[in-house]
Amino acid sequence: MTIKNWQPFSWEQKTIAQGVHYEDQVALTTTLMQLQALPPLVTDREVKALKSLIHKAAQGQAFILQGGDCSELFSDCNASQITNKFKILLQMSVILIHSLKKPVVRIGRIAGQYAKPRSSMNETIDGITLPAYRGDMINGHEFTKAQRTPDPQRMLLAYQYSALTLNYLRALASDGFADLHHSKNWQLDFVVDAAAKKSYQLILNSVTHALHFFESILDVKNDVVRGVQVFSSHEALHLPYEAALTSEVAPGQFYNLGTHFPWVGMRTLSLDGAHVEYLRGINNPIGIKVGPSADLDELLKILAILNPEHEAGKIVVIHRFGRAHISEKLPLLLAKLQAHKSVCAVICDPMHGNTRTTTQGIKTRYFDDILAELCEAFRIHQESTIALAGIHFEMTGDNVTECIGGSCGLREEDLSKTYTSLVDPRLNYQQALEMVLKIAELHQGL
Repeated sequence: MTIKNWQPFSWEQKTIAQGVHYEDQVALTTTLMQLQALPPLVTDREVKALKSLIHKAAQGQAFILQGGDCSELFSDCNASQITNKFKILLQMSVILIHSLKKPVVRIGRIAGQYAKPRSSMNETIDGITLPAYRGDMINGHEFTKAQRTPDPQRMLLAYQYSALTLNYLRALASDGFADLHHSKNWQLDFVVDAAAKKSYQLILNSVTHALHFFESILDVKNDVVRGVQVFSSHEALHLPYEAALTSEVAPGQFYNLGTHFPWVGMRTLSLDGAHVEYLRGINNPIGIKVGPSADLDELLKILAILNPEHEAGKIVVIHRFGRAHISEKLPLLLAKLQAHKSVCAVICDPMHGNTRTTTQGIKTRYFDDILAELCEAFRIHQESTIALAGIHFEMTGDNVTECIGGSCGLREEDLSKTYTSLVDPRLNYQQALEMVLKIAELHQGL
């Protein structure tokens, strides 16, 4: 797709939401020039491969599993954290492959999710007002002026940590770690629910037996299961960073080579805004978050801007209505997309519409709310001509205590035990695994 009258920084002529003010503009310019000179983090061939898989998901021939941290931390870039995130994606995908009987497209919220939108640009503590924490790419979490002042050098650190993460992910994905013949590599030790363990093991045994049968009949070793594809994604929030990593790989053909799959959130989804202007010029597949307050007629206009040629696999609509609104809002969205003859894939994010704040002021989510929204999404899509093409989770491979409920029995008073997210709460490993086991049970009943 070739777009006229567009360059990676043409968004600067538009109104930008969630913008960042840098005090040292010379340092900002220098940093962006350094970023532009660095090698890409992904390739256009990988991006094209993902776009093809998204098209299959839109047709009901594959299923997207997108998951990872709400906001990555530089300090979490280590072998243990990355391995655990990869493991939970693998385990969840095996369950989905077994229950849905279709390939799973694995997309991590990883290797670039270092910037976050905030409802307030400032934070006040004990009468002192400082800029809000906007993610490690922009500023530090510690409540000091030095840490909270946006620093352009952090964009170079975000690039560095993204590169290190992608390098290790690619090594894990290609060296046999994901081989179903050696699935014991994937086990984590802190699942305590016996029923979940048993259900997962039965599914894994079934898949492994089918693999051995296939290999015995054809007298071959199936290389497909020895390695897997894992794609990266993050919110395209901080446009200076995104634009600096955008390259013209052929005349008029621009790709964001800092990630495979950027998305735009509700706070920056504006018809005439800077984020839509930036995203309209890149050839990556693009995710669009749609919440209960979305203007669906404006959404159709944005779709026309972002995908004027109705390219298959280009757009992923990610609905995030919440348990309270999905029954009303999702049928309206699907009806609009049907009337528009949209070619987009539609997936469900059951996390962001279900955030609550406890009496102690702690942000959390209830397992039962997340599951209820997912169940309703499956039901409504089943009655529509538009398939549910995937699911989107904020989750971690670690044993955190951030979401309430599930078979692990987390209660409100447990939240303070291991609450490590600096922004939004995530499902822990056991809750995430249980969630897809529930999806498997649900699918059997459809």
